[in-house]
Formats: sequence, structure tokens, C-alpha cells
Amino acid sequence: MNTTAFRPVVVIPVFDHEHAVGAMVDGVLAVGQACLLVDDGSRPSCAAVLQDLARREGVHLVRLEVNQGKGGAMLAGFREAGRMGASHVLQIDADGQHDTADIPRFLAASEAEPGAVITGAPCYDESVPKGRLYGRYLTHVWVWINTLSLDIRDSMCGFRVYPLDQVLPLIDAEPPGRRMDFDPDILVRLHWRGVPVRNIVTPVRYPSDGVSHFDLWRDNVRISRLHARLFFGMLWRLPRLLRRKWA
Repeated sequence: MNTTAFRPVVVIPVFDHEHAVGAMVDGVLAVGQACLLVDDGSRPSCAAVLQDLARREGVHLVRLEVNQGKGGAMLAGFREAGRMGASHVLQIDADGQHDTADIPRFLAASEAEPGAVITGAPCYDESVPKGRLYGRYLTHVWVWINTLSLDIRDSMCGFRVYPLDQVLPLIDAEPPGRRMDFDPDILVRLHWRGVPVRNIVTPVRYPSDGVSHFDLWRDNVRISRLHARLFFGMLWRLPRLLRRKWA
């Protein structure tokens, strides 16, 4: 991987979003970016759509035969992006909740500060389910505790840019959660390693295809367990985190 040139690739993890992913790919290509689709064991109808999209110039496809969860798909995407020679990965969800017109803003911020993670701070419309919204607030509090900071405004947003030279060593040494716990897990662990986090306000709407793989009970339990693990990880790192905070 060339660490001197800014060469981003957009990674879209996909699991059965055949009705929304085409518009997301259109949006990525419209702003002049290459796109890497990670098929996370989708059903045949979605797999066929992804195969068709991969015939377009600038679109690449990796297929996982067995569903591994959002985190598992992103781990595969990071590694494939590294093999492609990318310096950064812009993660965006396949379901249409993020605005691809904001990609240039995120990439400009990343190019200006290539060692930082650029993450979305969602501005929601009325389509967001209240149960998910309240659950996010609880996650915010835990993340602020586990990082001893307010640097991360929203750890659940799936619209962000990662520097691969920071991410690849992390996922080899401390693999983050493979399902919906992935987004807060990797962000907290990067913050622990001293990677700056920058927030960009961006509009978020509920999935355009009406398909969400977030299970309100199961995934909130998984994320609660994650916060408990991160809390004890924070305690173990507390002296170093405090030294850095007060330096």
C-alpha cells in the first residue's frame, strides 16, 4: 500500500439490498470514485444484481459465500482495498440511508488530515424509528465513557473514512465485532490507539428499500455486551489514556 498518495476506495457491504444498492453505486460513480461491493452471502436475486453492477467500469465485487455480518464484510473490504493499493476506505451503507452527494466532503476532510478517521454525525429526518434513536443515545454515553472524551459524536454511523495504514494493523491484532457491534467497536479501538476522530454532520434517512438488518433486541444486547468489554478494556488502558488526555 502506498502511504504517500491519497487513493480512496468506497466500500459498500451488501446483504440482500438489491433494490437500493444500484442507486448507491450510481451515486458513488457520479462523484468519480471507485466502488468495492462486498456481497455478504446475499440471496441469489441480490447476488445477480451485484454481478451486473460489477460489470460497470470502476465497480469491483468480493463475494463471501456465508453471511458474516456487517463487520465481517467490512473486514473483507479493508483487506481487499489494501490489495487494490488504496490508502483509505470510505464506508457507506447499501440501504440508501446515507447521501452519496456528501462523499466529496468526507474525502476532502480525509485528504486534508489523512491520519484521522472522518465519521458522520447524523442529522435525522422523521423516518428514523424512535427505538433505534434512543438506543443510539445510550451508546453515545458508553462511548464517551470508554474513550474518556467527547471526540466521537456518533459511533454507530456507517458513513466514515478510515486510513488503511491504521486500520489494517488493528484488525489483525484486535479484530473488532463482526456484526452490528462493528461500528462502535472499531472506532473506540482506533481512538484508544491515538487516531484522531473528526465529525461531519450529514443527513441520514431510514433505509430507502425498507430493509434493515438491525434486530432491536438481539443487536442491542450484542452492543451492550460490547460496551461492557470496552469498559474493562478502558480500565486496563486508563493510565495511558489519562496521560494522553492531560498531555
